[in-house]
Amino acid sequence: MTTAAVDRKILPPPTERYTVLGWVYKNLFSTWYDALLTLGSAALLYLVFAPMISWAFTAAKWEVINANLRLLMIGQYPPSELWRIWACMYIAAIIIGLSWGMWVRGMREAGIALIVAPFLFMLFPSLELNDRLNLGGVAIAALAGFFIGRARGKSLSRLTTLSWIVYFPLVIFLVRGLNEEKQFFGVIGSNFWGGLLLTFLLTVVGIVFSFPFGILLALGRRSSLTFVKMFCILFIEVIRGVPFITILFMSQLVLPLFLPAGLTLDRVIRAMAGVIIFSAAYLAENVRGGLQAIPKGQFEAADALGLNSFQTMIDIILPQALRAVIPILVGQFIALFKDTSLVAIVGLYDLLGISRSLLAQPDFIGRQPEVYMFISAIYWMFSYVMSYISQRLEVRMGVGER
Repeated sequence: MTTAAVDRKILPPPTERYTVLGWVYKNLFSTWYDALLTLGSAALLYLVFAPMISWAFTAAKWEVINANLRLLMIGQYPPSELWRIWACMYIAAIIIGLSWGMWVRGMREAGIALIVAPFLFMLFPSLELNDRLNLGGVAIAALAGFFIGRARGKSLSRLTTLSWIVYFPLVIFLVRGLNEEKQFFGVIGSNFWGGLLLTFLLTVVGIVFSFPFGILLALGRRSSLTFVKMFCILFIEVIRGVPFITILFMSQLVLPLFLPAGLTLDRVIRAMAGVIIFSAAYLAENVRGGLQAIPKGQFEAADALGLNSFQTMIDIILPQALRAVIPILVGQFIALFKDTSLVAIVGLYDLLGISRSLLAQPDFIGRQPEVYMFISAIYWMFSYVMSYISQRLEVRMGVGER
C-alpha cells in the first residue's frame, strides 16, 4: 500500500474534520466517560457562573466604574496632556497591525477581536466624544498597519522588529516629557501617574530593564571569574530568598541612603528599581536553565568555526537558550504584571490602589464587588493576551521540537 493510500486511510471522516458537531463529538463525547465528564463540567460551570452573570446584569451598580473610568485608566494625569497617551496607543496599534500582517497567518477570529475591541470600549457611556473618536482611530490605525504589513511584509520586517525594541522606551519618554519648564512637552511628574497607566509603566520598565540585567546575571553566574561568579550567585540567591513586598519596602526606605547628597528619587522611580531588581534575579535563573540545556557540542562547533567566546555566546548559544525558555519567560512577565498590584501597599496609586481609593467615595461605599470584578477582568485580559502571544511565538519558533 502506498504512503498516499495510508494517509487517506487514517484521515477522519469529513463530519469530524469540517463541522462543529463533528469536533464536539470527537473531543467531548467520543466515549461514555468523556460524555459524563463533559456534562459534569458543564453543570459545575453553570452553578458557578450563572449566579455571577445574573448579578452582573441585574443587581450590579456599574455607576462606580462609569463615573471613575478615566481615574482608573490614567490616575491624575493632566487631561490637557492626554494626547501623549493617545500617541502611545496609535503607535502600538500600527506596530501590532504590521506585526500581525507580516508574521501571523490564519487566526482570523483573533485578529477580528483585536480590531473590534476598541469599538466595544466606545460603548462606555462615560466616555467623551474625543475619546470615542480616538478609540475608532486606534482601530483604523491597526487595520491600516495590518494591510501594509500583509502587502509589504518582507521589506518592513526589520523595521517592525526595531519598532518593538524602541517602542517601550519611547512610551516612557512620551509619558514623562522632556521640558522641565512645563511648557510644550513639559515633564509630568510620576506622582501624577496612576491607574492602569502606572501598572503598565511598572510592567514595561520591569521587563525592558530586567531582561538584559537578568541575562548578564545568568552569564555572570557561569563565568570563570570567581569574583563575578560569587557576586552574581549572592545577588540572585539573596533577592530570590525574600518576598517581593520586602524588596519594595527596601527600595522605598534603603535605596535613598545610597544616593549622593541632594539627589532624591520619588516613590514611583524607587518602586521601579525594586521591580527591576526582583524580576532580574528570577529571570537570571530562567535564562541559566536555558543555557544549561544547550549541548556541549554547540560550543565545540563554534570553536571549530573560529568564533571567540563573545561571538559564540551572542550568535550561537544565547539565541537557542532564550528560545528554549520562552514559555517560562512569558510566564514570569505575566506574574510581574500581576505583582505590580503590590505597590499599592507602599502608597502608590496603581490600578489596585486607585480602585481602593474609589471605595472611599461616599457615593460608592459598598461597591467592592463591581470594582474588583472590573479590575480582575483587566488583569485577566492582559494576562491572556500575553499568554496567547507566547503560544503563537512558541509554535512559530518550534519550541519543543528538534
